[in-house]
Amino acid sequence: MASEKRRPRSEIDRVQGICHALRTAIIERALLPGDRLPEDALGERFGVSRTIARHALGQLAAEGLVDLRRNRIAVVVTPSFEDARDIFDIRVDLERQVVRHLAGKLTEPQVKQLKAIVEAEHEARHGAEGTSIRLATEFHVRLAEMTGKPILIRYVTEICYRAGLSLSAFARPHSSDCAVSEHLELIDAIRQGPAERACALMDEHLEAVASRALLQSAGARSRDLMNILAPYAD
Repeated sequence: MASEKRRPRSEIDRVQGICHALRTAIIERALLPGDRLPEDALGERFGVSRTIARHALGQLAAEGLVDLRRNRIAVVVTPSFEDARDIFDIRVDLERQVVRHLAGKLTEPQVKQLKAIVEAEHEARHGAEGTSIRLATEFHVRLAEMTGKPILIRYVTEICYRAGLSLSAFARPHSSDCAVSEHLELIDAIRQGPAERACALMDEHLEAVASRALLQSAGARSRDLMNILAPYAD
């Protein structure tokens, strides 16, 4: 943390920009488990030095999304099935805390924000599967942000992205219709309370996501990092 404070603001912003782009590419399944992330290619794609690219990869490694191997080889993490199951179990516990903080306390503007994400999910249901997964993740991250609890926000955000990575490794097609209906039910349950009912609904939702998703890995496909990351470099 201290070393980050000593870095120039512009460098920190560039690192965060690359991290955001790579997280999005992972959650949208543009980057798949096992894809290599060479520092030189990232530097060229994002117009930064290899040092900045290295810092970004280090941050993503700390979040559990990137595996740093010997000789500075970085790859998107390939979680085991056991890891994926553990991630969803931990996610249930963390998001239960989110619900307890929010139950009966959501404001109308917050409800509108959440419903806007669900509406975007609805509109994206026939589009790219990765977009639907990203929006579903944003819904849960936004819920955590509404608690105003920095530590809870941090851990929920990280576990949601790691869950998204697990979906990339083991998922069958994401059920956007189920996500839309379940998210609408969650909004109503959290807004009305009590906390016990809302927590139970969150548990059911996340367990349903896991049971629908944690199946077999998708088949291999051709990978070209420069082309994959082109839409994310802006």
